[in-house]
Formats: sequence, structure tokens, C-alpha cells
Amino acid sequence: MGVRSAFWEHVRASGFKLPADRPLDDLTTELVQMLGDPDPLVRDGIAYPTLATWIRDGVYDDLLAGFGDGISEGLFTGLGQDGTDTVLRRSFSALLLADTVLRDQVARAVHSDAIFRWGDRAASWFVRERDLRGYVAGKGWAHSVAHGADLIAALARSPHFGKLELTVLLDVVADRLLTPTPYRLFHGEYDRLAFAIMAVLHRNRLGIDVLEPWIERLAASVVPPEGDESDPAPEWPTPAAGNTTAFLRALHLQLALGVHGAQTPADVELFGKPPDVRADLLLVLLRVLRASEPSIFSARRP
Repeated sequence: MGVRSAFWEHVRASGFKLPADRPLDDLTTELVQMLGDPDPLVRDGIAYPTLATWIRDGVYDDLLAGFGDGISEGLFTGLGQDGTDTVLRRSFSALLLADTVLRDQVARAVHSDAIFRWGDRAASWFVRERDLRGYVAGKGWAHSVAHGADLIAALARSPHFGKLELTVLLDVVADRLLTPTPYRLFHGEYDRLAFAIMAVLHRNRLGIDVLEPWIERLAASVVPPEGDESDPAPEWPTPAAGNTTAFLRALHLQLALGVHGAQTPADVELFGKPPDVRADLLLVLLRVLRASEPSIFSARRP
């Protein structure tokens, strides 16, 4: 362990340059295993930034399809468990797969079938993930929802994704928010989910006829239920309802203020002007947000 640690510390000190004295396959296998390490200095300080740097530098361009397939398998390591260290491998696999999808925008090295395959795996994992912890004391960031949102945002920017695939991404985000959970999200996850939807909107492939029913589906979950004699004061909002409300507010704010994404040529072009549906969708969001807190928000338009 000491030898391994010294080796990777040297790599980090070099600015994550690719070592010339070991095969790339061996290095990659070791780093991928380290993605699930409960020590954040190993996982978040060495494994992820090393692999992410090599992706951005084009080290894997000729191997990108196989690399992405291997990384996506990590999404299912221990899936269904809650409160265990397996979430670390799943979550950081999602983050790394997002980098892989974004790299394809530059390298154009992956066939559509591979991107669709990764999208299917991402959707299957994201809606089934049960461990929604953000920061874990002593182990650092788990952040499965935030990293999943980053993966959705990457897929939404992929030129391989058209209207059908973008519509599926909407449903994946809605399913994630509406699935009952004991976890309340308070580490910025709703902002990253909202940005993922902004990436979808900026593709200008979906009209208000698709987006308004999607918003209404979410809005229906944030209306307080009526109590009865057996349970006159149920918990409200539930964690899922509170998370959904926070998401809707974040989406409204991002749509109103605008977002810019990463400062890459592709993102500069994509986010260069507001999405075509901005005005119509703002009206829909204002309506549902007013209805979510009628005792606070005025029913009148400003």
C-alpha cells in the first residue's frame, strides 16, 4: 500500500502526467478500483482527477468506447444498498462517465450505439439509486445525485441525443425526484439537477407541449395533502416533495438568470443564447411555484 501510495503521489505531483513505465491497462484498472476507496484522498484526490485529466488529454481517445463501457459497469456495484461504501464507486463512476461523454464531443471517437448504451445504464442506475447521501463524515463526498445530474447534463449535450432521448432524460430526472426517499437534498444537488435540465432546454429540441406536462407532473407532488381524523397532520413536505420544490425553484432561477456551462467551445455555443422556450416555460414555472405556497406567494403577476 505504501509503495502504491508513493507512486500515485508522484503522479499527482507531476500534474497527473501519464507514467511511461507501466502499461496503461494496468494503471487504469488500479485507478478504477481506487474510485471506490473510502479514503477521500485516494478517491477524490488521486483516482478521479488522474482519470479525468487523462480523458481530457485524449489518452483514451482510441479506446473511448471500451473505456466508457468499463466505467459504466461501476454504476451497478452494490446498487440497492444504502449507507455502505459501495455508493462511492457508483457515484464516481457516474462523474467519470460524464467526462467520457463530454470528451466524445471533442474526439468524435464513439458511435451513437455506445452513447445510447451509456445513457440506458445511467438512467437505470440513477432512478434505482437509494443512497442519496451528500457529504459523509470521514469519507468525503458521496454525492450520487449531484454526480448523476452531471452525467445527465453531459448526455443532454451529446449530439448523438435527439428529441426522443432528451425526453427520456426529462423523465429520468422526474423519476429521481419523485421516488420516495428519507434523504433531504441540501448539498446543492437541486442546482445541478436544474442545470442538467437547462442543458436539455438549450438543445432546442423540445417544445412547451412536452415541457409543460412534465412540469405539471412534478408540481402535482408538491401540493400538500389534506389531513383526516386518523392523521390530521402528516409530515409535510416529505423529503421527496421538499427536494422537488427546491428543484423547481432552482430551475426557475437558472432559466431567469441564464447559465453558461463549462468554458469549452461546445458549451459557449450551446449556452450562447437563451433557450427558445424560455418565456413560455417561465410562465409555467411561476404558476406552479405560486400554487405550491399559496399562503406566501401572491396570485397576481408583478
